[in-house]
Amino acid sequence: MASGDFCSPGEGMEILQQVYSKQLPPCNLSEEDLLQNPYFSKLLLSLSRHVDESGLSLTLAKEQAQAWKEVRLHKTTWLRSEILQRIIQELLVDYYVKTQDTNLTSEDKKFHETLEQRLLVTELTQLLGPSQEREIPPLLGLEKADLLELMPPSEDFVWMRARLQLEVEEQLKKKCFTLLCYHDPNSDADSETLKAAKVWKLAEVLVGEKQQCQDARSQQREQMMLLEKKSATYSQVLLRCLTLLQRLLQEHRLKTQSELDRINAQYLEIKCTAMILKLRMEELKILSDTYTAEKVEIHRLIRDRLEGAIRLQEQDMEKSRQVLNTYEVLGEEFDRLVKEYTQLKQATEDKRWALQEFNKAYH
Repeated sequence: MASGDFCSPGEGMEILQQVYSKQLPPCNLSEEDLLQNPYFSKLLLSLSRHVDESGLSLTLAKEQAQAWKEVRLHKTTWLRSEILQRIIQELLVDYYVKTQDTNLTSEDKKFHETLEQRLLVTELTQLLGPSQEREIPPLLGLEKADLLELMPPSEDFVWMRARLQLEVEEQLKKKCFTLLCYHDPNSDADSETLKAAKVWKLAEVLVGEKQQCQDARSQQREQMMLLEKKSATYSQVLLRCLTLLQRLLQEHRLKTQSELDRINAQYLEIKCTAMILKLRMEELKILSDTYTAEKVEIHRLIRDRLEGAIRLQEQDMEKSRQVLNTYEVLGEEFDRLVKEYTQLKQATEDKRWALQEFNKAYH
């Protein structure tokens, strides 16, 4: 792609803002992606003019909205009939519970019996269905005409339907008040007029709360997507940091290790010198504890005496040597003098050895 095909950073940000304003579902682009793929960005921008936020075309989105509208209408109709059916069944159940109560009037009995008879006949008639659509004979050979004969009299039915409207309204009011008290427990102590006013606005309140929940869920999803994106980014940054640390260790490990070894060697050398000085100090301490001042003075006197005796012995030996030189020409007399000289020399050596040993012990 030529350099002229790339868009400038300002244009890239402008396209990015336009694409994000359309909120395309699969769109998760960065400014770098737009700068490297300008034609793809323009394609997304053109495509966003023909699709909605869910990714459907505008025509399909319109048809889908109409279909959902019809579904909601049919659902509302079905819910109305279902609610009426359940209320009628509850009325009959309550009647059977109250049959043990002797306070029931004949009108109550007539109303519930007529209602039950009418309901049963209607349900059975619906189960039979249209006669022309059946391919098999009806159950027990019954036809709709047979069931219609069991209908209550028309006068009783008209009277029952008029009262049924009041009964249904009363049941619905009770259920609405129950729902109101469940939603707002503080409303339990209010009057019926105030409860009716609150029930009138309850639908709007519930719709608002539902919208708030949906908005909260939408924000939660956005936060989760942002969190996942940041987690992926943090993981990549962490991997790069680990790579850098590994390279630093590989490049600088030998240099650092040699420097560390040199410092350890210096430390060991200093520690060894300190140990030698400590041993010498202990040796001197032992010597100072062993040889007191009195013992040293006595050893000095002994040494002086030994040195004086050695000097006298050496003088005698020198005289004997001179005499030996004078009389060496003599025979037996010379041998005697030699023996005497040898004895003197031996005595001198013994005394010298004793002096050396004494000096060693003193030092």
